[in-house]
Amino acid sequence: MTTTIAITGKGGSGKTTLTKGFLNLLKEYYPDKSILLFDNDLTSELGHSFGLDIRNTIYGIRSGKHEYKTGIPSRMTKQEYIEWALEDILVEIDENVDLIVSWLVASKDCRCPITQQINDAVLKLVSRYDFVIFDCEFDLKYLNQLVDIDIDLTIITTHATEESILLAKRLEEFNAKYAAGGQMGVVLNMVKGNETAHVYELLQRFNLETLGVIPYDNELQTNTVTRNSKVVTDAIRQFYFRLNLPQLRT
Repeated sequence: MTTTIAITGKGGSGKTTLTKGFLNLLKEYYPDKSILLFDNDLTSELGHSFGLDIRNTIYGIRSGKHEYKTGIPSRMTKQEYIEWALEDILVEIDENVDLIVSWLVASKDCRCPITQQINDAVLKLVSRYDFVIFDCEFDLKYLNQLVDIDIDLTIITTHATEESILLAKRLEEFNAKYAAGGQMGVVLNMVKGNETAHVYELLQRFNLETLGVIPYDNELQTNTVTRNSKVVTDAIRQFYFRLNLPQLRT
């Protein structure tokens, strides 16, 4: 059974850094499990954090602009073709870890057959993995326009400022209809020691569930490309037990 994690928030809030933190921890906890990283952010920053400039996207399949690595097999149905094309654009990151990039997606109002065919093909692809981590655009709406999928855990990343927390509250309200049935909460990112009490006061005022806190990591300021941070991974380890995710048996 596939476990799905969606990481949302405004640009610059640390979504890609958090995605990589979860990746590192899941690889440590479950080294034999398969993981799909799903870049649903228009900046495609997740691929860049691995040193990759990925041009083959789900949008490329939809628009007919994808350049295939091999010749297109003959006698395929349209659905089989889309499923085959998704396989063609998967990028292997590591053993048991793949990456796929969506880029632009169509509106849910589009009634053309390919919209449903891509939805069905993505669902089939996702179901093959043990874990799928969606690095989302601002909220879950953009992901939902691509694929209608149940999300086990939705994280809203936010900085420790009143403005960011107000935005997180709006995101919680907006995401609710797309995350129905799954756990949703806020992860405070890049928190300095003197900010914690004030931020918790704001979170309580706006009735936001706090899943965890990630302290400020100076090294990320000089490691902005890879987005790898031991501080982030260790912080996730501290609040992992609160999450609607498979738990290690002790």
